[in-house]
Amino acid sequence: MAEHPFEKDLPSPTKDNSADDTLVEKISHVTTDRFDWTGPRAKGCFGNEQYARSNGTGTEHPWQARALWYHLTWALGRLDDPEPRPGARHRAASPSSRLLGLLRLSSSSPPAPGPRSRPGRDPHGTRSENFSTSLMSGPTALSEAIAPGLGSSTMDKRTLGRTGARVGTVGFGAWQIGSAWGEVSESDAMEALHAAVAEGVTFIDTADVYGDGRSERLVGRLLAEHPHLTVATKMGRRMSQDPANYGPGNFRAWNDDSRRNLGVDTIDLVQLHCPPSAVIDSNDVFDDLDAMVEEGRMRAYGVSVETCDQALAAIQRPHVATVQIILNAFRHKPLEQVLPAAREAGVGIIARVPLASGLLSGKMSDRSSFGEDDHRSFNRNGEAFDRGETFSGVDFASGLKAVERLRPLVPEGVTMAQFALRWILDQEGVSVVIPGARNATQAQGNAAAAALPPLSKETHTQVREVYDDLIRSQVHHLW
Repeated sequence: MAEHPFEKDLPSPTKDNSADDTLVEKISHVTTDRFDWTGPRAKGCFGNEQYARSNGTGTEHPWQARALWYHLTWALGRLDDPEPRPGARHRAASPSSRLLGLLRLSSSSPPAPGPRSRPGRDPHGTRSENFSTSLMSGPTALSEAIAPGLGSSTMDKRTLGRTGARVGTVGFGAWQIGSAWGEVSESDAMEALHAAVAEGVTFIDTADVYGDGRSERLVGRLLAEHPHLTVATKMGRRMSQDPANYGPGNFRAWNDDSRRNLGVDTIDLVQLHCPPSAVIDSNDVFDDLDAMVEEGRMRAYGVSVETCDQALAAIQRPHVATVQIILNAFRHKPLEQVLPAAREAGVGIIARVPLASGLLSGKMSDRSSFGEDDHRSFNRNGEAFDRGETFSGVDFASGLKAVERLRPLVPEGVTMAQFALRWILDQEGVSVVIPGARNATQAQGNAAAAALPPLSKETHTQVREVYDDLIRSQVHHLW
């Protein structure tokens, strides 16, 4: 393999004891086996495929792996480093301080305003201890410990509306790991979350009713390990959708539960969970939400909506930071007024149900079946909640036909799901898209969509034609 021009600048590690040898072996495994240097994420980060690892079976490591090896061993104090390198903070420091500096340096996004408090926890010490433990426990654990840095440096970021936070363009929707999508084990859920973070995801969306707090608790465990993440939750579905239930007492009770589940004193973003239109029209509701921000219960608030009219009403509220709405290749109406209005107002758009409950994964057929505890079985006609949340309100058979029309548009080497996510990211005004995942493989595939190039104008025109021909008449007038 040809030497990359940067490689000659890397000093060689000292080899004066077995501990160094063990460290080198662990980091080499992490950087070669746990990261695909030839995949779209590597191309997006390093810009040129010629420097990616060859597909051969040799033992040579790519220059990127050696660079990571160098920085990690420097952080642990095992290398002499006579000359500063770009982007590094060089000063006399203990190995543990160097390590913390490396972890912070690897994240390119500024922290959200104000501290994220956890009673009885020292996030700095905890992070150092977690990393040290991971280093001793093997390559997989080590890769999880350094994942925030790897991910945050490789996924494009956008501003999340009035929150001011910079988040990766592909987030993680945590409904699937809570409930109503069939059984997802706790281990699978945590593996999906960890995989998402390892691939650069920095925004997690959950809700208090997803598994009666289960989703929030799982996300809270992740947040304890990765305090750099931006987490949004939702409230307002624990009672009937009566506007009288949306008041200060219930708001604070729901918020207390969510903060307890997430393990924080202040939540980054709290969204009203698809409330009735009368709630969005109530000045008292937003006065209460403003007061909760002042109380330090949350840094910002938003509204998750069902209809475009609700979205437009929420955007008019001066302190609404974000609007969450269904947006996908089967839901085009938000492109007409909602996204332009949000851009004008500086309100973030969180695109949910991006794969139309899996239809746009391209993996379903007329033989697909779903368990009794899966909303794709029990809510097809809106029996439990708004039917637009299930398959985006599209008739299943029509959705399958539309997918087959879209399939020839998918570029070689790209999955249908990634194509669908890229279509959303191409829409001006979208802050983040939040696909769900039941396992690590799905989470990794979703995140990879962020590194894909924008779709062509011709492709967008063809997607619109499929919508107009097969989908528009079913959904456009309803939401």
